[in-house]
Amino acid sequence: MNINQVFEAFDTLRVLVIGDVMLDSYVWGKVERISPEAPVPVVNVQTREYRLGGAGNVLLNVQSLGAEAIICSVIGTDSSGDLLQSSLKDKGLNCEGLIRSESRITTIKERIIAGSQQVVRIDTETDKPVSQIETEQLIAKAKELIPSCNVIIFEDYDKGVLTPESISEITAFANEHNVPTVVDPKKRNFLAYNNTTLFKPNLKELREGLKIEFDVDNPDELRGAVQHLKEALNVRGALITLSERGVIIDFQDEVHKLPAHIRQIADVSGAGDTVISIAACCVALGLPPKMIAAVSNLGGGLVCELVGVVPIDKELLKTEALNLIIAPAY
Repeated sequence: MNINQVFEAFDTLRVLVIGDVMLDSYVWGKVERISPEAPVPVVNVQTREYRLGGAGNVLLNVQSLGAEAIICSVIGTDSSGDLLQSSLKDKGLNCEGLIRSESRITTIKERIIAGSQQVVRIDTETDKPVSQIETEQLIAKAKELIPSCNVIIFEDYDKGVLTPESISEITAFANEHNVPTVVDPKKRNFLAYNNTTLFKPNLKELREGLKIEFDVDNPDELRGAVQHLKEALNVRGALITLSERGVIIDFQDEVHKLPAHIRQIADVSGAGDTVISIAACCVALGLPPKMIAAVSNLGGGLVCELVGVVPIDKELLKTEALNLIIAPAY
């Protein structure tokens, strides 16, 4: 399959994203005085914007690639939950797997920005694990959707939607139905993702999750750490993002380390979301490991050239892939 065929095939995919979806709020204003109540600036609000955050950004990246993105998550029945659900629908995202909970608040991260300076961030959230009933509802929704999907992304932000029980049950069901599972982990459930298809931590998460130290610039030590990860979790493959050092993939009896492309970095926010989205779609198409790593690495670098959390531009990614990746090598 050449690059053009790969990008056409993305349009045929259904991708189930399971995890912590949240709302990002941006409030822009001007500061012209200090409050008489306390030595803090008074921000006179000019504009307010809401954006999808957490797993929501993964959904937008998957959608930008041309695939159908389906969310499976638990949010509150509060006004923030209403706003989040409306935002998902307004973006044309599939909300079949969205569960509304009366006992849970919806995560919203509000940034107050004066001029170009962020003054404060206000987080309204809980990171408590969802209840047993909600866990069972999440598992049931996932099982209902998995047979019609080509790949699952576990998008874990340690906010409590994913629990060891739901991870284990959903993974086992997916494996029974030959649907690959791709994981973007955080610290709390790091060791719960046994028997998944492709596990994608960054360097910090790898060190903290396994509680190991190694020299990333020593090829043998780096490969040893990746092998340790595969054995600890019995995962079929691992894709580790190494920031300015690029990526390393160990999958299907192949190991490849690819350097980062030289870029004018503006903002690294959201790069991991782009990498996991591209990697999952590539895994769903059964692409070779080196191609999975190469296209994912390229996409992660591209979004770092833009300010803010921005989903990948499919046409730009394809153009760069055609220029930088020699398809016959795969």
